[in-house]
Amino acid sequence: MMSLYSFLSAIELGLIYSLMVLGLFLSYRVLNIPDLTVDGSFTLGAAVAVVMTLSGHPILGLFAAILAGAAAGFLTAFLQTKMKIQPILAGIITMTALYSINLMVMDDKANVPITQQESIYTAFGSLVGKQAQGMVLSLLILILAGAAMVLFLKTPFGLSVRATGDNESMVRSSSINADLTKTAGLMGANACVALSGAMIAHYNCYAEVRMGIGMVVIGLASFIIGEIAVGIFVKRKGVLSGVVAAAVGSILYRLIIAQALELNFSSSSLKLITAIIVALAMSYPAICDSIALFRKKSQAKSGKEKMGGNLSC
Repeated sequence: MMSLYSFLSAIELGLIYSLMVLGLFLSYRVLNIPDLTVDGSFTLGAAVAVVMTLSGHPILGLFAAILAGAAAGFLTAFLQTKMKIQPILAGIITMTALYSINLMVMDDKANVPITQQESIYTAFGSLVGKQAQGMVLSLLILILAGAAMVLFLKTPFGLSVRATGDNESMVRSSSINADLTKTAGLMGANACVALSGAMIAHYNCYAEVRMGIGMVVIGLASFIIGEIAVGIFVKRKGVLSGVVAAAVGSILYRLIIAQALELNFSSSSLKLITAIIVALAMSYPAICDSIALFRKKSQAKSGKEKMGGNLSC
């Protein structure tokens, strides 16, 4: 059984990483763009937040991280829309460039701690208490970010962003600037990712240059798990259900990882576990279809056998 401490820690981390999954929901599901910038923009948000905290501005660092993430998304969108580079390659180029940029932000240090400075969690702890500071603040920021995304995607411009992901050719034929909607969507997505990285840096009290590696896979695994879980109760897919799926999936993924660690799986196996989760989650519809087909064949076969028995009598 999972200990209470591990359970609560997994939920806290799940709430923080939900912001990153929200960003992937916007780029991967709404815009239908496989954005690999996430690995770099996550670390960028952490690096900016840590540097701003060291200068005595932890709260301002969150807003700076959001702007930095939006700038990373703008660069990826520029490469896609103006330079006509394929989305995956554009994300790889930006991600590669961000590795060096992140090192520059952290003054060429691979790891920058903030253990001696006041983080956003310690500052917030004076209001709600140290026991609940992490969960309450993370939940509050997640609710604000999720509500902002739902409201944005329901505005006329947000509907254009959603239409661009559904059918870009139709959007362009309707005289809508698809390049602008793509840019806005990718900027918003990476802003969410960078905010998640900033909060993780405050939670762990450090930023590390390689902390964003694998975030795309983790985010996709979390979102697909959330879609499956939410889909059990909500059949109609929409923006609100997507935002809820991002949060639920992130928490469930963290609980799965926490349970794996409780079962004495080595930390080096976590990537393998993540890959298995992604493979199973993405193949879930095909598995369900195969099971349904097998049941139909079994029912048809049993029906034929009964019919044959009746004819023989």
